[in-house]
Amino acid sequence: MFGLQKLDVWVKAVEFGDETYRVTKLFPADERFGLTNQLRRAAVSISSNIAEGSGRQSNADFARFLRISYGSLMECVSQLHVASRQSCIDEEDFNALTQRADQIARMLSGLSSSLNKKQ
Repeated sequence: MFGLQKLDVWVKAVEFGDETYRVTKLFPADERFGLTNQLRRAAVSISSNIAEGSGRQSNADFARFLRISYGSLMECVSQLHVASRQSCIDEEDFNALTQRADQIARMLSGLSSSLNKKQ
């Protein structure tokens, strides 16, 4: 098992990516290369940056990748709002994903604070 797999925030981020893929399968076909693709890439970027940061040699590097991950998460939140306003996503899925995003944001913040204290 890789160390990143023990990180709850990484597990939650992967689940967020899975759920994002499920929801975007329901988006209109004309959004395949627009909002669908952009939202999926940002969602996958969250767990990817956590993974990359966890493999770095210093807490400072790891914290930097967590900030990048947080930025990707905020990108997803913004895109979910656009998707909702364009009726690409129903209210239930929107609420579920934004609640997951809020949880991940708090976890990223907590982990980042912990790393900064260790420096």
